[in-house]
Amino acid sequence: MGIPEAELTPKVRQALQQLMVEVYQLRQDLDEAKQRVGYLEQLADQDTLAPVLNRRAFIRELTRMSAFAERYGAAGSVLYFDVNGMKQINDGHGHAAGDAALKRIAEVLLRNVRASDVVGRLGGDEFGVILAQSDLEVSNAKAESLAQAIAAEEIEWNGGTLSLSAAYGVHPLSAGQKVDEALEAADRAMYVNKRSNPRD
Repeated sequence: MGIPEAELTPKVRQALQQLMVEVYQLRQDLDEAKQRVGYLEQLADQDTLAPVLNRRAFIRELTRMSAFAERYGAAGSVLYFDVNGMKQINDGHGHAAGDAALKRIAEVLLRNVRASDVVGRLGGDEFGVILAQSDLEVSNAKAESLAQAIAAEEIEWNGGTLSLSAAYGVHPLSAGQKVDEALEAADRAMYVNKRSNPRD
């Protein structure tokens, strides 16, 4: 219910104006707090080096995708990438070169997947990709194309060139399988691929 105009004395008007200013300020403070929370959540999910999810956030997304696949029977796969020759890059050119290589690979993966897919760094020189709505045949083809995209990259470093490559493994998300088991299966498939196609 509004206040009758006749009752709006100068003191009441002043109090109302002050209240409106305080409400406006509170709204601004709330908006800023929401932005800070969003920024902190993003920091908590992002890898410390590369512009992709960290392992914890990747596992959370894999759990979500696995639950979706189980509930709706939707196809999906997890890809596991291991960068070849990182020890040689670090030993021969320094850890800054190794960091540059990891950042470039993360960028290549992000650039070559869909917005619905998820990219994360699983630790060290290992990356994961979650492909939504993607059966095993399509996922294998995509993994190979991502590996080729990585191999097509070169990094100029101290007057020389660093070549990149990565081995990959693919595992389809299946109903009832635990997320850590799916990731381990993709990791094992990667090592089989790495042994049969050495690129170091």
